[in-house]
Amino acid sequence: MTGERGAHGVASPPRERAASGGGAGWRLWVLGLGPLALLGVLVLAFLRLGPVGVFRAAFPPVEELTIERVVFPDPGRVELRVVNGGPEPSTVAQVMVDEAYWPFAIEPGPALARLGRATVRLEYPWVEGEPLHVRLVTSTGLTFDRTVDVATRSPRPDAVYLRTFTLLGAYAGVVPVLLGLLWYPFLGRLRPAGVHFALAVTAGLLLFLAVDALHEALEVAETLPSAFRGTALVALGVLGAVVVLFGLGRWLRPRSRGAGEGLRLATLVALGIGLHNLGEGLAIGAAYASGAIALGAFLVVGFAIHNTTEGFAIVAPIARERPRLAHLAALGAVAGVPTIAGTWLGGFAYSPLATTVFLAVGAGAILQVVVEIARGVAREAGAGAVTARNAWGLLLGALVMYATALAVAA
Repeated sequence: MTGERGAHGVASPPRERAASGGGAGWRLWVLGLGPLALLGVLVLAFLRLGPVGVFRAAFPPVEELTIERVVFPDPGRVELRVVNGGPEPSTVAQVMVDEAYWPFAIEPGPALARLGRATVRLEYPWVEGEPLHVRLVTSTGLTFDRTVDVATRSPRPDAVYLRTFTLLGAYAGVVPVLLGLLWYPFLGRLRPAGVHFALAVTAGLLLFLAVDALHEALEVAETLPSAFRGTALVALGVLGAVVVLFGLGRWLRPRSRGAGEGLRLATLVALGIGLHNLGEGLAIGAAYASGAIALGAFLVVGFAIHNTTEGFAIVAPIARERPRLAHLAALGAVAGVPTIAGTWLGGFAYSPLATTVFLAVGAGAILQVVVEIARGVAREAGAGAVTARNAWGLLLGALVMYATALAVAA
């Protein structure tokens, strides 16, 4: 009879060993969570008994209100979407429009807790096409401003605007990506070395997209209240996308063996591009919603030229496979349709916070796709993957993306 033996060589009963193991498990949890519990007690004691009261009495509170969006729902009406990004509660006491105090209503109330949100509504005879300056005055006398360059009625989610934003997204994202898929017959006639060169070009295209999306995410993050830690939020979005797409790639690998490794890689490319195009759609919708019609038109034309090369990036991994037409259409939809969703969100409910997250996630997804492409080429070509030709292809892809990006208005 086997078993653990005590000090006198007698085997311990199984029940005793199980109880001993269970007790050790509880002790492990206590040891692991104990420091966290003590930390909670320390924080609570500091907040209740610490020396903060002396400083509160000597210095005014730190306040930081951000007017995220100014909405013009109807003629003579203005709405302000406000968030408290400061470390302490803040109370809206007065509202000024074009240097004049104006009566207002605020929901849910004038007192905003940390990260609290409120909507300020007021009756004001704004003039179509003219600028508007609004200022919030808190109970402590601090002021927070926002200037609207062009006052125009904000779009509503009705049939007309839904159709309009859908067409804008289709022109900017869906159609150009589908046009780029037409490079498939050309790529299908290339030799293996030519396909590797095309994949290197694809990696260059995607690297530029990732850097561009990361730059845009950091720019938008600067407009966020400091409490959201914009730069850290961008890093979290990038890391989260890399991890999720890595897991998705591992999940797709055994399920795509019958269809080919190239189709799996093309699917990941389309997903990464689709997340990036969601951010582009947000920019287009926000531009039209804010009255910047000329900027919106330039964005549509610029993104249309820019996104055609994305279709090339999608079909390059499947150049030597024979995907069905339905597969190609699905890849184009995955990459292009998010542009339409982005125009809806940007036009009807633009949020700097959501825009930062979407752009960061898009950048991270594309970076992970570039890693997948490099692994695929290295797995197939071995040491032959690192050649001068492929290095030139990588540079060419980045240059092509840069050249087409010049057509996009800043």
